[in-house]
Amino acid sequence: MAKQLFEWDYSSYPGASTYPHLFKPIRIGNLIVPNRIKYAATEDNLNGRDGFVTDAGVAYMRERAKGVVGGLCFMQGVYMDEKRQGQGYVGQAACWDDKFVPGLKRIADAIHEEKAVAGFQLMDCGRVGAVDVEYGHGPSAVPQRLRIFRPVKEMSKDEIKEMIQQHVDAARRGIEAGFDIMEISGIVGYLVSNFISRYTNRRTDEYGGDIRGRMRAVVEIIQGVKAVCGSDVPLGIRLCAEELLDDVRGNTPDESMETYKIAEEAGVDYISVTLGWQESIYPVISRDIPMGNWIHLAKRAKEHVKVPVQMAYRLFRPDLPNKAIGAGELDQWEMCRSMIADPLMPKKVLEGKEDEIRHCVACNLCLARLFRDAPMTCYINPVCAHETNPEFADPQPAEDKKEIMIVGAGPAGLECAYMAAKRGHEVHVYDKRDNIGGTLNEARKAPYGDDELWTCVAYQQKMCELAGVTFHLGTEVTEDLISDELPDAVVLATGPEYPEFPGGPHANVVNLLDVMRENAQVGEKVVIWGNRKPGIGCALYLAKQGKKVTLVGREKTAGFDVNPSFKWRYMIYLRQNGVKAYNDCEIETITGEGIIIRTFDGYRIPVACDTIVNSDRAANEALKKVVQSEGIELFVIGDALVPRNLSSAVHDGYRIGMRI
Repeated sequence: MAKQLFEWDYSSYPGASTYPHLFKPIRIGNLIVPNRIKYAATEDNLNGRDGFVTDAGVAYMRERAKGVVGGLCFMQGVYMDEKRQGQGYVGQAACWDDKFVPGLKRIADAIHEEKAVAGFQLMDCGRVGAVDVEYGHGPSAVPQRLRIFRPVKEMSKDEIKEMIQQHVDAARRGIEAGFDIMEISGIVGYLVSNFISRYTNRRTDEYGGDIRGRMRAVVEIIQGVKAVCGSDVPLGIRLCAEELLDDVRGNTPDESMETYKIAEEAGVDYISVTLGWQESIYPVISRDIPMGNWIHLAKRAKEHVKVPVQMAYRLFRPDLPNKAIGAGELDQWEMCRSMIADPLMPKKVLEGKEDEIRHCVACNLCLARLFRDAPMTCYINPVCAHETNPEFADPQPAEDKKEIMIVGAGPAGLECAYMAAKRGHEVHVYDKRDNIGGTLNEARKAPYGDDELWTCVAYQQKMCELAGVTFHLGTEVTEDLISDELPDAVVLATGPEYPEFPGGPHANVVNLLDVMRENAQVGEKVVIWGNRKPGIGCALYLAKQGKKVTLVGREKTAGFDVNPSFKWRYMIYLRQNGVKAYNDCEIETITGEGIIIRTFDGYRIPVACDTIVNSDRAANEALKKVVQSEGIELFVIGDALVPRNLSSAVHDGYRIGMRI
């Protein structure tokens, strides 16, 4: 008989009528889940290096449990072997001994206290594990493509049997800890997917060979865990619908669909559709991939299995999964990064507050930090991983209410404005432009999904409106204005300056902002000076127009300021669009035909061009001395402090807004 853990009535909420398919119940095994929303297991690196759960990990999960409004909420996958060959992250929770159960119970209890269904994931990271030991394990000793991962030792049959039992024992402990639903991770190159794939499974015994042989270990895991779960605890599995490993002879899409059918035969109660490996050379979740691009994979899965099908990839907007569920192409909407950026996203959808959602911008900073053994942070959510810190998570009203002048309506100024206003300050934002957003107005014009960055400004604008921030657009802040207004505090959040071009003044040198605003004449052969993110965005913007573009910069590699989990995409697009890059260089001379660059080792290279675009930036300090001379409290944030990226602007603004 099916059971429902918590009663939820969504009928009075506007989101339930706007997205009726998201807020209707679903049966998974013998469990009734009130809605179709799932926070999928996401590694956060917030637990102890010894594998024990921490206060930070519990607080992080509690916030996500609030957000799913009665749906599924999965904690990060646990590693299960005492030798730690399957551990993929330094802050990953452990479950290889009963001593870990009390800590895990804290997470299950926190999820239940928010009336959500608590999910437990079993995750052996296989060839991409062994974060703190010399060797990982796998079905075969296939060399690593990515140098950051450890060498792989081939598992013996006894070790395979031991690994299967580890899954079973960990599942028992998860149930003892109070979790309601169990999941096996078989994604992105972790151990289960290593056994399944032709690329990494070269065995000739019963655990290798054809697809059923390669699925044998997986089937034995499913059967063993299912026996522990019984009829009360549903069991699911996350499996690749497409590995995207054609260049190394990975599984075909047909073989992947065969694994879905085999998993269903073995007894799983649902399947989560995933795609791609960490070793894939194709993009999957970065913002250059259109929203909803992968729904066809969920549809294909539903044509092969009868159990519920879930999927997360590039479904940041509720209309997409709602439509897919209504069309019978999907059963449940999974979220990972969307709820890192805004843990209350589904709750806001239900309440009809979509304009208050802080949307993920698909930058993959969260992943970049995990791979470098750092606690998770979010590019645009300053509270992420600070949920236990009341200063961050719940800033208190200011004791001394002030009149604050914020100079600059870009992301840094806007973030600071709404946070300061929420705390009771009287906040006035000035900008010489007639619109808000600062240089993000230009940055959003870069190709390959950078228009998604604007969701940050849209969110900040709504927050400012709710907090009562007053805007003075089309108003340049001068010394006289500051003297006349005499605010209690000034926050300088102005955009950057563009210093004099290194080759000296020249008729053919134009400013990056003028180019992106289409206020400058640009020839057919263009040099971009500056190889950080703004220069790359401008280079691609012009190259897409058919111009011959050369990128020249001081940094040793282009994209020095782009996080590594996204940078590789830009490098590919530069090559695909014919952009030639000279890094670790200086411009020595401007000539009649173009420029001469000098490399770090002294070589002089002529580059023909008819236009030079200056993207080099410096802090704009024009008003600092004016404010200081008036004895006004001064804060400097964003590009006015040091020209950096959108994330730095948002985090700067939030921190100052909560501390003034």
